[in-house]
Parts: sequence; C-alpha cells; structure tokens
Amino acid sequence: MKSTLNTDLLASMIKSKRGKKGLRDTAEELGNVSAATLSRVEQGKLPDVETFIKICKWLDVATDVFTVGDKTSISKLSEKDKIVYELRASRELDADTIDTMISMVNIAFTKIKKNGKKK
Repeated sequence: MKSTLNTDLLASMIKSKRGKKGLRDTAEELGNVSAATLSRVEQGKLPDVETFIKICKWLDVATDVFTVGDKTSISKLSEKDKIVYELRASRELDADTIDTMISMVNIAFTKIKKNGKKK
C-alpha cells in the first residue's frame, strides 16, 4: 500500500503549537529552517525530509503520525490534538473563531491536568 504525508494535519499542528508566535521565531526554534519554508509547510506544501524530521521533533510527535495509507492514523494523536486538528480543518469557521475555540480547548485540558483525570 502506498504511503503519503498528511500535510493538512502537519500544517494544523504547526499552527497550533506556534500560536501567535511569528514564523521567524518559530523557524529559529526549529534551527536551519527558513520562515518561508515554514510558511509553505503551513500552507500544505510537502517539506523536504530533513525539514519534516525537524518539525516532528519540535512538535514532539513521531513521523509516522502523519503517514496516510499505512496502519498509522490520526488515532495516535492525543484527544486535545484531535480536537485542534478538526477545528483547524474546518472550512465553515473563520480564523478568529477557530483561535478562540482552540484557546478554550487549551484551558479545558490545562484544567484537567491540574485537577487530575476526570471522573
């Protein structure tokens, strides 16, 4: 079976992690990746292998999380990341609404961590 890269998921996770931080600051964190390259990846373009690996390390996820066509899938993501992914993938919501909802999700999951798992 042929494997491909889920660039939508990759873009969503990058946008989510960098939040309001600028592309240049994030590119510097990644090391040896330009802001222009990061912008292209956020737009769904396929990164080169070296850049892809750097991004995965920065996201703290395994590379196979983004593989489509094999046994791996979105199911490897945390519940929070799944929600964020679905919000970022929405074509009905505007960017401000998505950002607000992601902030609410972050608050909810932070509260769960502080108080322990829900009962």
